[in-house]
Amino acid sequence: MEDHREALRKIITTLAVKNEEIQSFIYSLKQMLLNVEANSTKVQEDLEEEFQSLLSMLEELKEGMLMKIKQDRASRTYELQNQLSACTRALESSEELLEMANHTLQAADSEDFLQAAKQIKDSVTMAPAFRLSLKAKVSDNMSHLMVDFAQERQMLQGLTFLPVPSTPMIDLAESLVADNCVTLVWRMPDEDSKIDHYVLEYRRTNFEGPPRLKEDQPWMVVEGIRHTEYTLTGLKFDMKYMNFRVKACNKAVAGEFSEPVTLETPVPVLVCLGHCLPVSVFLCLSGFSHLCTSLVCPAPAFMFRLDASTSHQNLRVDDLAVEWDAMGGKVQDIKAREKDGKGRTASPVNSPARGTPSPKRMSSGRGGRDRFTAESYTVLGDTLIDGGDHYWEVRYEPDSKAFGVGVAYRSLGRFEQLGKTSASWCLHVNNWLQVSFTAKHANKVKVLDAPVPDCLGVHCDFHQGLLSFYNARTKQLLHTFKAKFTQPLLPAFTVWCGSFHVTTGLQVPSSVRCLQKRGSATSSSNTSLS
Repeated sequence: MEDHREALRKIITTLAVKNEEIQSFIYSLKQMLLNVEANSTKVQEDLEEEFQSLLSMLEELKEGMLMKIKQDRASRTYELQNQLSACTRALESSEELLEMANHTLQAADSEDFLQAAKQIKDSVTMAPAFRLSLKAKVSDNMSHLMVDFAQERQMLQGLTFLPVPSTPMIDLAESLVADNCVTLVWRMPDEDSKIDHYVLEYRRTNFEGPPRLKEDQPWMVVEGIRHTEYTLTGLKFDMKYMNFRVKACNKAVAGEFSEPVTLETPVPVLVCLGHCLPVSVFLCLSGFSHLCTSLVCPAPAFMFRLDASTSHQNLRVDDLAVEWDAMGGKVQDIKAREKDGKGRTASPVNSPARGTPSPKRMSSGRGGRDRFTAESYTVLGDTLIDGGDHYWEVRYEPDSKAFGVGVAYRSLGRFEQLGKTSASWCLHVNNWLQVSFTAKHANKVKVLDAPVPDCLGVHCDFHQGLLSFYNARTKQLLHTFKAKFTQPLLPAFTVWCGSFHVTTGLQVPSSVRCLQKRGSATSSSNTSLS
């Protein structure tokens, strides 16, 4: 009995679930019926609007062409009527002369005859009839305004609903990965003049095979692309690969996404005969992988952050951005003194003209070093450079009174300023009192004869002992230090009354590699300080 009850309960449960599914489906069907009604009304209104627009355009074209015919007719009529009036007046004058000549022939008096004959002769010489052109100034032919809309009628007969765009095909041979940029090129299998734009999606991944359905990184979307290629700039290649896909859209509907492809990042750079050739790439398409060029990949792009524990108290550090804060040291000094119960504070330590705290203060910074203090408004990166070549960029506020960028040993003293000891190398911009743009090392200064860019690129080749600075926008070489680095280096920055922002995770630009290979660093205008 219980077995039958249990079986019946299962049947009831199954029927209840099925009924819920049917009810849900019925609701879905009803909603679809409503959507069909609404969508059909919308497309019908769109169709009416498009045809009305087409009719309005045809009416405007018709009015314009009729106006041209009327203007041409008026112009020809005006010319012909003027010519007709002139001929009529000439004919009347000629008939008067003819009548006078006939009357003179009948004159009996010889003296009157000679006088009349001379007058007639003079009149004939000046008669309008002999100065007229007997050729019409304009033609009565209006064939140049004839029309034949047979081809247009055929096109109109071909009007139909918008088709779904075909699926684009990404052209791997033409696509390029270089200098923290990716240029993706695709083509359509068939020419389609109805395509309005393309949508490109990309995402970063560490998976080297064909693109997977699920990834930790979301798809990033670029819309409104008007051409069959697009360049993504300013990318950070902090993961090994990137997936790409693209779809075409017309005014009404989008097509399917292309088969995703995977490009390897960063890409090695091959330098050959003075030319920089980026060598692409690990490509994956529809589950098929092909290694176009087999080379050992360089180290990942150099990634670092600013080590806030090393920064001067007057520097407000936010990830990769730094702003000089005149109240930073004062506020912290006041709080410390109030905590110690010392009452009134002495002269603030943040002013370059004031006294400085004792250098015997115990280390409080991360990794066993103190904050910079006194006039050393400095902050270091948090990642050591002990090999390879690396590149980063820094954009500073042009109104900054003083700014410096370079590298330093970790042993750089907390009171020491960049470029004033043998433990640091930097480019320095000074906008205070007297404008200067200089390279500094070991308290030696070289004035740079170049415009001061608002964005600087720094290239450090540790093993070669080269530290080069570039205009980050034009890649113009500004200065190169040559040194034998005896310790690991840290990116170093200084700013006074200003701010700056650092960009990391960049590949070494191919143009920078080319300059290094061609020996531009040995140019007399860029010799190192010794």
